[in-house]
Amino acid sequence: MGYALSRLEIGSDCDGDMSTSASGEGRECNYSGKGRFSAGDCCHVLSRYLPVNGPWLVDQMTSRAYVSQFSSDGSLFVAGFQGSHIRIYNVDSGWKVQKNILAKSLRWTITDTSLSPDQRFLVYASMSPIIHIVNVTSAETESLANVTEVHEGLDFCAHGDGRDSFGIFSVKFSTDGRELVAGSSDDSIYVYDLETNKLSLRILAHRSDVNTVCFADETGHLVYSGSDDTFCKVWDRRCFISKGKAAGILEGHVEGITFIDSRGDGRYLISNGKDQTIKLWDIRKMSNNATHYNRPRNYDWDYRWMDYPPHAKNLMHPRDRSVATYKGHSVLRTLIRCYFSPEYSTGQKYIYTGSHNSCVYIYDLLTGVLVATLKHHKSPVRDCSWHPQYPMLVSSSWDGDVVKWEFPGSGEAPTPPNKKRVRRRHFY
Repeated sequence: MGYALSRLEIGSDCDGDMSTSASGEGRECNYSGKGRFSAGDCCHVLSRYLPVNGPWLVDQMTSRAYVSQFSSDGSLFVAGFQGSHIRIYNVDSGWKVQKNILAKSLRWTITDTSLSPDQRFLVYASMSPIIHIVNVTSAETESLANVTEVHEGLDFCAHGDGRDSFGIFSVKFSTDGRELVAGSSDDSIYVYDLETNKLSLRILAHRSDVNTVCFADETGHLVYSGSDDTFCKVWDRRCFISKGKAAGILEGHVEGITFIDSRGDGRYLISNGKDQTIKLWDIRKMSNNATHYNRPRNYDWDYRWMDYPPHAKNLMHPRDRSVATYKGHSVLRTLIRCYFSPEYSTGQKYIYTGSHNSCVYIYDLLTGVLVATLKHHKSPVRDCSWHPQYPMLVSSSWDGDVVKWEFPGSGEAPTPPNKKRVRRRHFY
């Protein structure tokens, strides 16, 4: 794996494995001639400090948490719950609830949310073809759908009547904020034009549920998708309509894919799989086509209520094109999410993931070594998010707890009103 991601590619300008004290001495003596740390030096120093102290309670709800994400600048944090609530916290104002959204026409749970690039609007999806949009900047704190505020419904049905029986697992704003891209349970990728307020494109993208979609980089030209058919696919939006097929396919998982995250460079991505692995991909290794892999199963298994068979953990795809594989966490019961650590503070040196066994796992990207396991929750951790600038990670769980982990920690965080204080625990 070493050839694929060099030390330079993970953002360090330091020569060799320079210690933090040596880096500080170099800055004081102005060895670089710049009188300060370079961006690479900052990454090199900050990446040594993992957000593993805590946890401190942010909020405690009575329903399962499915979504938890920092905004791109870290000023806001969004948490979505099965009990129809979406809460937006103002991180810079002591985690005050800026918006308490009660979702409209919810089917089963909040499956995904997405903030617009200007952070003015939030969309939320459920197991329905209707996605709703909310104005985050309005004066109302309590946003009760179509009572205190209008939650406009965006119809993703091809016929525009909202009656098609499919759900949306994943939704993302385009980088210019003009469109939404979504993955659905009817094996399709949808594109919705917000300026014309109508569905502009449907692609029958996979042979099974499309559980995840994301953009490759800031240009917004390339979209990645992952499906229960085990494939990651790369789509070029510039030729969606004329080409009608994926620009490339990445095969290597032996079970369905629950989530994809891009490194943001248009080259690397990671995927979480129901085969209990994360895989790192380089799209330069994608193929133009791939045949469906008939898994050599001699067992019946459904990840929603069964443990993964121990003997299946050693199965390998005969045409695995991934760069690296990471194991240790568990992907069961729900669409567990995984991510690259932030560019600014870590140089994307790590990857991290929730897990069915109630923990958060942090792996070293290059070596694959498990560097930290965060233990607090009592139920599956579907989603977690690392602050884009500071060594802070927030995890949320089906137990309803939203907690933050930090380095070194800023003392005991205030306990929300009428909430039980969480005792600090060490990581393992």
